[in-house]
Amino acid sequence: MTVAVAHHDSPEGHAALRAGIDLARRLGGDLAVLHVLDDDLTGDVEAARRDAGERVGRALEGIGDEVRHTVHIVAAGGDIAQALIDLTTEAGAEMLIIGARRRSPVGKLLMGSVVQRVVLDSPVPVLVVKP
Repeated sequence: MTVAVAHHDSPEGHAALRAGIDLARRLGGDLAVLHVLDDDLTGDVEAARRDAGERVGRALEGIGDEVRHTVHIVAAGGDIAQALIDLTTEAGAEMLIIGARRRSPVGKLLMGSVVQRVVLDSPVPVLVVKP
């Protein structure tokens, strides 16, 4: 079984990664770490990709060979939720884990929710974790 994790350098993203590592370890499965670059990048996209790869690498320190893992880094193209769903499918994952923070009802109404879109549109089960 491949478990996909939506990585973001935040408490929510770290909670999702910990949950993904734990689940992949318990199931003897693979881990696909998905990192979507923000569209508001100014400058070199390749530099941003390398920086994201380094951050993911630091987050994965310590898991060693216990869990086979791959890292997928892409630019959002304006739609973070769709990029996560596409990466989940490309990785052949059977589950997606994503971190969420508490938001007020007004905040959800005004800004939408990447987590909500992923939960509703994902072709695989989604586990939502909080930090």
